[in-house]
Amino acid sequence: MICQKLSDFPKSELQKLMSRGNQLSDVGPTVDAILKNVLENGDSAILAYAAQFDKVNLSALLVTQKEIDDAISSLSPVLLSHLQKAADNIRKFHEAQLPKEIWIENTKGILLGQKQVPLSRVGCYVPGGRASYPSTVLMTAIPAKVAGVSEVIVCTPARADGTVHPLTLAAVKIAGVDKVFKTGGAQAIAAMAYGTQSIPKVDKIVGPGNVFVTVAKMKVRDFAEIDFPAGPSEVLIIADDFADPKMTAADILAQAEHDPNSISVLVTPSEAFAKKVLLELDSQKKAAKRREIIDAALLHSAILTVENLDDCVDFSNQFGPEHLQIMVDPKSEDKVLSKIKNAGSVFVGNYAPVPAGDYASGTNHVLPTSGYVRLYSGLNTMHFLKLITIQKISKEGLSNIKDTVVALAEEEGLFEHAEAIKKRFD
Repeated sequence: MICQKLSDFPKSELQKLMSRGNQLSDVGPTVDAILKNVLENGDSAILAYAAQFDKVNLSALLVTQKEIDDAISSLSPVLLSHLQKAADNIRKFHEAQLPKEIWIENTKGILLGQKQVPLSRVGCYVPGGRASYPSTVLMTAIPAKVAGVSEVIVCTPARADGTVHPLTLAAVKIAGVDKVFKTGGAQAIAAMAYGTQSIPKVDKIVGPGNVFVTVAKMKVRDFAEIDFPAGPSEVLIIADDFADPKMTAADILAQAEHDPNSISVLVTPSEAFAKKVLLELDSQKKAAKRREIIDAALLHSAILTVENLDDCVDFSNQFGPEHLQIMVDPKSEDKVLSKIKNAGSVFVGNYAPVPAGDYASGTNHVLPTSGYVRLYSGLNTMHFLKLITIQKISKEGLSNIKDTVVALAEEEGLFEHAEAIKKRFD
């Protein structure tokens, strides 16, 4: 892991850090072939990819109710209670995000309103492979159900024995998911976008994934809407001497263990603090269970020193992190937070590590990566709603805007638009 002054950081390395080593274009042809195969061959293509990529021979894609019941019965009541607690917190936060009904009369006789209509069917992609992610089931399915989506399906890779992780299936039950299918990767995205013999076509696909999943989502938008590009996880930490080096190092390692392509960046005005964190990293990672993944991730991570906290904020806004931790003197917290413009989710204070939001605080952990926070918000209840505007207009109300509508319509050369107004007053 590089530890260096930002001013001395080589431009080529800085560009690589800012772009996150973007490999989206590299996998385009492979993803195109997968999408085409699934579109043309449906379930048979999905089953073949399960054998090729997941090394599992499946006879069916749909997870049965018995599989779900057996999975739940195999788990300890204590673990299930923790999953339920996380679900409750997630549900409460996303219920608070529901938009309020709007009715205003901004011109006498014209009543304007807004109603929200949920999408009919949503597909949630839940990664597998290196680890199971029941928390992603909760983060994607619960907001959809809160919004009122009628049918929520989940696609997630099967394990080598043909099963889905029991905790993932428990999360499916708690979140109210309607159907679960054993498929992952770009082929799962294709299945949800196009529909197959077993997997229904959805209106929108949400959830994080690897570069193949991300590219597939971006390529199927003519068939199904998506949330946003969400690739390997990343964190940027703004810290000063108030922060604890042990906590900071632990937070970097927590992010690094996600994926070899995960990125962790610490930016600080204190060179002394930076060196302490670097020493802690070397010490703590020796006991890490996912050491190989962590070492790979740290190769493209960095500790950068700058002149002051304002420089930290400037760098953070340019970087646009998925997760942003602010670990500074409490007197400076609000000032730093007020200047943040680009971040997926912000964690303030020494006792607000990213894993709290990953699992149980209640905010959503499905967030844009690779700088897309400049364009997109993290997953929220509004992703599953359409807003329809309404106008109730009386004769008096139309009379109050008649001259304006007629003048503007005629100026644009749309004379029948103007006549549609005039004829109501003939």
